[in-house]
Amino acid sequence: MSNGDDLQFAFDASDQAAELALEHFEAGVAVRLKDDGSQVTEADRAVEQLLRERLSKQRPSDALLGEELGRLGESDRVWIIDPIDGTAFFSRRDPNWRVHLALEVAGRTELAVVTAPALRRCWWATRGGGAFESPWPRHQVRATRLDVSRTSTLEGARLEALDDASRARLPPGAVRSPTSPLPLVELVRGEIDAFLVERYHLWDHAPWILLVEEAGGQFTDRTGGRAGDQGGGLYSNANLHSQLLAALRYPKRL
Repeated sequence: MSNGDDLQFAFDASDQAAELALEHFEAGVAVRLKDDGSQVTEADRAVEQLLRERLSKQRPSDALLGEELGRLGESDRVWIIDPIDGTAFFSRRDPNWRVHLALEVAGRTELAVVTAPALRRCWWATRGGGAFESPWPRHQVRATRLDVSRTSTLEGARLEALDDASRARLPPGAVRSPTSPLPLVELVRGEIDAFLVERYHLWDHAPWILLVEEAGGQFTDRTGGRAGDQGGGLYSNANLHSQLLAALRYPKRL
């Protein structure tokens, strides 16, 4: 199956999921806490169920892994679903939430689509095909090719981190960028130079690892690898990456 076939399927499935999520967002939802303390809404489960049904029908030989309903099937092709990334935003009627869909083949992300329907934006990438942004719905609107920054020195580099403890570990001399709800979007647009996020799960990271790499950047997890299931890591442009890894003393001893 070609990348193009998979990408078109991912667009179609993501669009349908985004439309359903947007209906729930506009209507308002109740929030409850999962066993791990994270938030979930009826929209999370509904959107994931929709994607699972589409995948089971149109990609029956592929496996899938979703945040809410777990894994189904055994295959080296695995569709990774985060039905609503940013449930806290979603529940308080803040538009900065996304629908994540990624395809992993033999342990490597090959395709990613991230849709932010309340912002009317979409980002996607294919392995070797580049990373792009466009309005959503896409229709025939021309997409913008994404490129990370070319900053090569830590002095004055624009760095961001998930929390205060992580920010305190960033090297001195860099500029602390204002806190953003979408730092990885800013990174692939070249608006910031790096983002440190040592938290979260495969479904949070899988699409962004590919988007950042295809925009010319790099990702290193806390063990020194490039996996999305190691609790996050460092995203940056390629020019600064080795300097930041040294400053953060990666790989960490977990």
